[in-house]
Amino acid sequence: MAIVFSRPKSLAEVPFSYCPGCTHGIIHRLITECMDELDIEGRTVGICPVGCAVTSYDYFACDMVQSAHGRAQAVATGIKRARPENIVFTYQGDGDLAAIGMAETVHAATRGENITVIFVNNAIYGMTGGQMAPTSLPGQVTQTSPYGRDTATAGHPIRVCELLSTLDGVALAQRVTVESLRNVNIAKQAIKKAFTYQIEDKGYSIIEVLSTCPTNWGLSTEKSLVWLRENMIPYYPLGVYKDKYADAQDVQGAQDKQGKGQDEGLDSRTKEEGAV
Repeated sequence: MAIVFSRPKSLAEVPFSYCPGCTHGIIHRLITECMDELDIEGRTVGICPVGCAVTSYDYFACDMVQSAHGRAQAVATGIKRARPENIVFTYQGDGDLAAIGMAETVHAATRGENITVIFVNNAIYGMTGGQMAPTSLPGQVTQTSPYGRDTATAGHPIRVCELLSTLDGVALAQRVTVESLRNVNIAKQAIKKAFTYQIEDKGYSIIEVLSTCPTNWGLSTEKSLVWLRENMIPYYPLGVYKDKYADAQDVQGAQDKQGKGQDEGLDSRTKEEGAV
């Protein structure tokens, strides 16, 4: 009997310790499938900082380095400059990348460092108990915003892909999600393109993946997927925000689609009664 589905060789045979319903496992598999298909596992170095990503080095078969909170892209920069023949990627959550690590993110992007960034956005601090994150939605209830995020005092969520797409050093900025089979396939292609761009020395790539956090959202797996679909995607529209090497027509089409999604998102901002 032919084997039609198996574990990627770049994914270690270790049980995941993530909470039930969390989509980190799906994202890990997509990354390792891409590593296998591109045959880069033997020269890949991953950087995982603090947060739920802190256990990533247990699951990837490639070399892994743990960095301090928020410093993954600074560490990745050093490794890539010292060993440019290696493929270097970071695996970061929203609290890590968009809060304490925002300076490292912006400056690595504006320098056009030839690294790949996998940014997991679940709109909350996951590992440390569910505090409000830079990406928590307006009205979203968290441990530190029990009455919902008040934008008058806490400010508005940061849209990372939109922000970084304005920087000249960015080669690819794309937002995806893994809440459905169709979107899982799109996410894989985006991750593979990001690795390919690094192989071709095209510069900085970031793939933002909208993810769930059933434990800290206080929802079941099924309801978490629905909440992501109904609340996060309207506020964080999916699509390619920048692709320096795509055809001009493709870029314009993607921008038009994102603009439409952005308008729809503004009309359906998260209401307090609909937020977690």
